[in-house]
Amino acid sequence: MLEIGSPAPDFTLPDQNGVNHSLSDYRGKKVILYFYPKDNTPGCTKQACGFAERYPQILEKGAVVLGISKDSVKSHKNFEEKQNLPFTLLSDPERTVIEPYGVWQEKKNYGKVSMGIVRTTYLIDEKGIIIKAVGKVKAADNPQQMLEML
Repeated sequence: MLEIGSPAPDFTLPDQNGVNHSLSDYRGKKVILYFYPKDNTPGCTKQACGFAERYPQILEKGAVVLGISKDSVKSHKNFEEKQNLPFTLLSDPERTVIEPYGVWQEKKNYGKVSMGIVRTTYLIDEKGIIIKAVGKVKAADNPQQMLEML
């Protein structure tokens, strides 16, 4: 994981509509940047819907939510439409952001070891500095936890 107090590495990735977004586009706002394993899986759906439910309060506090996974733009679009998500999902199939943010790690599932995204959320301030970092996130609790940190 990246260290609190360090600048968040800038990046540019396509959203669920194929439009590129850079982290630097959001200067002047706080950014909840969350990394999740896969669209339309139970935990990831709980987490995304939790952020969607709290999105008006997050906006009121001057923040936005950006979700990143390895899924394709098309997969993100389906996920957004199916769950009615009001925030931006970014596609990183090449792991150009996932790896520098330290979330591509060895995982154990039912005794099987594989590489994958470890659910992680960063809170980045208006100047692009990481002010909170939460690793091994509990999907259902994370949206409320991040709202309280704002």
